[in-house]
Amino acid sequence: MEDWELFEQVGEVVRGTAPPDLGRLHVQVRRNGVKAWFGDPGPQREHYEAQIIGADIVAAARTQALEIGFHAEHRAERDNDAVLARLATAEEEWRPRLGGEAVAGVFLGPVSWRRISEVWLDPELEGDVAFEIGVRLVDYMSALEPVRTAVPSPGGR
Repeated sequence: MEDWELFEQVGEVVRGTAPPDLGRLHVQVRRNGVKAWFGDPGPQREHYEAQIIGADIVAAARTQALEIGFHAEHRAERDNDAVLARLATAEEEWRPRLGGEAVAGVFLGPVSWRRISEVWLDPELEGDVAFEIGVRLVDYMSALEPVRTAVPSPGGR
């Protein structure tokens, strides 16, 4: 399966399983991933994403990795830190749903961005994996979005 086709399927799973009470869902499919957010139609600096990343970024991977989770990508590092700190104060609410796989910290890439995400090392991207990825991304949305929207974000959404 080509990555584009995989992420088209992931997008459909997300559209079909995201709880409607989280808000107006937007999904953007790319060649190497899918990005989802709630609210305004334009892509948001705080969003949920499943994406393929190279072994050059994730040293434990032999060829590639799949990251699934939440990103804060504001221009100012302090804004990203504030988002992560706000989510960390409610960790007892979201941790049981996301489990120990969810890592809160510096982004896998630009060091000023922040994440709560997990990494699947050298995943087999065949079979029912699109469903598994989509459902896991919705787990992140369901666990984090109510906390994220409870208090306004720095610099807007």
